[in-house]
Amino acid sequence: MDLDAVDADTVVALGNTASKPVRLRANGGLEAAAMLASLAAHSVPGAERTDLAAGTHERLIHTAHGPVAASIRLDPAGAEATLHGPAAGGDEAVTALRVWLDLDTGVAEVRSALVGDPVLAPLLEARPALRVIGTTDAFQTAVTTVLGQQVSLAAGRTFAGRLVQAYGTSGPLGLMRFPGPAPLAGADPEELRAAVGLTASRARTVLAVARAFADRTGAADRGRLPLTRDELLALPGVGRWTADYLEVRTGHRDAFAPGDLVLRRSLGGITAKEAAVRAEGWSPYRAYALVHLWTASAYL
Repeated sequence: MDLDAVDADTVVALGNTASKPVRLRANGGLEAAAMLASLAAHSVPGAERTDLAAGTHERLIHTAHGPVAASIRLDPAGAEATLHGPAAGGDEAVTALRVWLDLDTGVAEVRSALVGDPVLAPLLEARPALRVIGTTDAFQTAVTTVLGQQVSLAAGRTFAGRLVQAYGTSGPLGLMRFPGPAPLAGADPEELRAAVGLTASRARTVLAVARAFADRTGAADRGRLPLTRDELLALPGVGRWTADYLEVRTGHRDAFAPGDLVLRRSLGGITAKEAAVRAEGWSPYRAYALVHLWTASAYL
């Protein structure tokens, strides 16, 4: 863990099963309200809790020592996290939180690269420290992305909550653990379809994703996407938008989703091909441009 990135009392905090608050500073600040709004829109019922009024979010972090529940309060300078769980998993959890919230990116450099675009300039001025929220569980993100294909965010969250209730297990703070790849890969297709309310084809896609993750060595590293883009696209029911979105959420800062409907509407109703051309000037920070457009259009 980079001790320059956290306050000195972190070392003390990680020695307890319920830590003192750990201060996580953001390089250049953080847009707390906007990022909380995004978290609330995507929170999986049962597995995550977001309180917009309190400015807090709770979730489980998978570590080599077991699940650590993180209670996070966002503010303009970064985040304050209280960890609950095995003390030995504290370092790993702190690292995962920093990556998830994108706290180490220098947002001033991002602004400098994008501010010349007339569409992005007012968004950058309004939310100069907006960051790309990543993932603490690539498998959960992959499955919830599949569940959210061609439905509203609310419907996708409902499906994800049902999946957690049917196949998850209990964790700290009353949060449910999202099922891992191997247990879900072994689910009966019809039982999965009925429990979550999916079509037969969507259930097949969820199982295909679970099997692909389970077959990979290192799949226990829940924060890492173990499949290449081509491997994702080879799975039944996984298309370009899903692969694009997963690249954005798993740390590819130049990833982009030209076919995204919200994005295309925010750019005046252009086609996916036109959006791809429009975004060429945003490289190597196309993911940040995308998140600014999403935030302005969908979350606030």
